[in-house]
Amino acid sequence: MKILVGMSGGIDSSVAAYLLKQQGHEVVGVTMTIWSRRSHLERPLGSTSCFAPDKSEDIARIKEICAQIGIEHTVLELSDRFEEVVLTNFKNEYLDGRTPNPCVWCNERIKFGAMVDYAYESGIDFDRFATGHYAQIIDHGGRLSIGRAVDEKKDQSYFLYRLSQQQLGRTLFPLGSLSKEEVRKIDVKLGFHRPEQSESQDFYGGDYTDLLEVEESPGNIVNLAGEVLGRHTGIFHYTIGQRKGLGIASARPLYVIALRPEQNEVVVGCAEEREQATVVASNVVWQACTSLDGEVEVEAKIRSASRPQRAWAHQDGDQIIARFPDGVHAAALGQSLVFYSEGRILCGGIISDAH
Repeated sequence: MKILVGMSGGIDSSVAAYLLKQQGHEVVGVTMTIWSRRSHLERPLGSTSCFAPDKSEDIARIKEICAQIGIEHTVLELSDRFEEVVLTNFKNEYLDGRTPNPCVWCNERIKFGAMVDYAYESGIDFDRFATGHYAQIIDHGGRLSIGRAVDEKKDQSYFLYRLSQQQLGRTLFPLGSLSKEEVRKIDVKLGFHRPEQSESQDFYGGDYTDLLEVEESPGNIVNLAGEVLGRHTGIFHYTIGQRKGLGIASARPLYVIALRPEQNEVVVGCAEEREQATVVASNVVWQACTSLDGEVEVEAKIRSASRPQRAWAHQDGDQIIARFPDGVHAAALGQSLVFYSEGRILCGGIISDAH
């Protein structure tokens, strides 16, 4: 089988390519460039993020690794598409008082979408596409879904919930059954990276506001009663659940509990005021199932770093409403709500309401 492997230059994608080659497959490495229209930005010191203004040294190292494995490597230019799809969404969401997850959009639209399609159009012949994600693909009655990785601490299934049946059908995750420790040992043994090599960072290693290209927009920081507690320089500097950097003296810890773009206000409250019992997801993508029959007990995640929580979910038109018996803290509009059952993803969507 001929397999195209998305290679970022990190440990995981390098080991994924090596393992597939060892299994007897014909492997081709591919790296996408996405930064040319943002070349005026300086690369954050020590950044290993996937989006950085200059990754020429990374590409040179990737080519060295591919040569060591004994595979071809190619580079695809996708900066215009990335700007149009990922960065435009990122900017619009932040300015609307929401907290986007660019990795989710990039996986669906760029990495597993435009990059694979562009590779086909560029004349690269391959049967499957593989990455170094920690996840598994499960076939349940002919319908494909993302399953959690064996290494639960490294599981990246949350970021992959928007992949379609077509995308899942052409994808492989060679690391889904391995632990990060096992992968590191392989990498060190082969000398791909230094033993102390740091983990890749998500998306962008600098200040996110670098990417918004907007002027500061001062406004009030208020509590739920509307009392002004302080000032801010732009709601796009804040995210739901944020505690540090508020610049407000208080006898009790305060958290950002809402952003009001119309009033240009940041709303803060105490811990109990950030608790929510109901979260609504829109723009839903289906994986293991195509609909929910009545109210279904599920495990749900409101952000990538959160633990799955028990919830009851039901479909309401093109939305899914999740009721959390134990409540959740600081579900942020724009983040994703992902539903699991028996270790596999049922469906997920973008959080549009929480109360």
